[in-house]
Amino acid sequence: MEGSVRKRGGSWYYSFEGAKIDGKRQRIERFGGYTKADAQEALRKAIISYENGDQIDFSNISVADYFDYWHKNYVVKNLKLNTQNNYRNVINKYIKPEIGKYKLKSIGPAKLQEFVDKLPNGFDRPLAKHSVEIVITVLKGAFKKAVYPFQLIKNNPTAYIEMPKYDKKTKQTREDMKIITMDQYFQLLDNFPESSPFHLPLVIAFHTGLRRGEVSGLMWQDISFTEKTLSVERNMLNLDKGEFELGTPKTQGSYRTISIDDILIDELKKAKKHQMESKIRYGRYYFDSNFVCTKENGEPVTPNSIKYFSSTVKRDLGFNFNFHSLRHTHATMLLEDGAKPRAVQERLGHSRIATTMDKYVHVTKKMKTETVDLFAERLRRSQQ
Repeated sequence: MEGSVRKRGGSWYYSFEGAKIDGKRQRIERFGGYTKADAQEALRKAIISYENGDQIDFSNISVADYFDYWHKNYVVKNLKLNTQNNYRNVINKYIKPEIGKYKLKSIGPAKLQEFVDKLPNGFDRPLAKHSVEIVITVLKGAFKKAVYPFQLIKNNPTAYIEMPKYDKKTKQTREDMKIITMDQYFQLLDNFPESSPFHLPLVIAFHTGLRRGEVSGLMWQDISFTEKTLSVERNMLNLDKGEFELGTPKTQGSYRTISIDDILIDELKKAKKHQMESKIRYGRYYFDSNFVCTKENGEPVTPNSIKYFSSTVKRDLGFNFNFHSLRHTHATMLLEDGAKPRAVQERLGHSRIATTMDKYVHVTKKMKTETVDLFAERLRRSQQ
């Protein structure tokens, strides 16, 4: 069977002739990639797949093709979207270029250890210890499934590989975690006033320690003004082309209901009132939803929007910052003011107390002048 490739716009497509249906010829055409070589390779695989009734020949399957199969048939079906995307990035960036050419049935522990040992230095930049751990997790997960239930190999070669040696720097510093001071927080408020779509996510995260997707996923039914609580019930994830979807929180421990202070209650009440006014002003052009954090026209403030606003802080204000800085700062301030680690664990939604202890307890040196009272007083003054 033969086929052809052709370019349309900035993309390449492949096509081939399939079996006749009701005596009529059928031409099958699919997207093949952004280069001619990609399209030719996609054509080759598509013809093989078509001629075998979409059955994969596992007898000589390559590591590259197996990882694609594992991702499609296990990762996509069982893991969260963010994890799917992270694993796909690991496969494409590290696994395929380095060991993808080998046969699954013949690659052994020595070659895998050689691959793993190269990771700390990276291929275009050095990899942090946590990033290497993720690559090893992907390797071990895929090869484990190759033994069972797929039964493609008899023994798991990753059972013998070891983590490369790293210089001992087991604890992150305040600088590593981009923990901010009260003065820097006030600078953020000045830079992102109430008119900014980033203002409310900023305030919520600073007062609660919520993650980016949790802030975006908040709905008004999650806020109890009478009980002064906030519940985390969902997580917002960005998709392609600006779209988003709602999923479950990161872990079972991430489902939580936490107490919130009067300053945040006032901010939320003002935001809700402003949304009602905007809905009247925009009329039928208003994006009617129940999200807490929205733009003027009612569209939700997505995780990507939050990431963008966060990325401007270094340029505009001159200090290191990302949105997770607010979570780290919230946890550190609570511990410095005497909160119990268990309470902080529950507030942040950590599954294990060890996570809270490892991350924060070692960085909680008391801020002498940056107290929560000062923070609350500054906010009250700004509201007068």
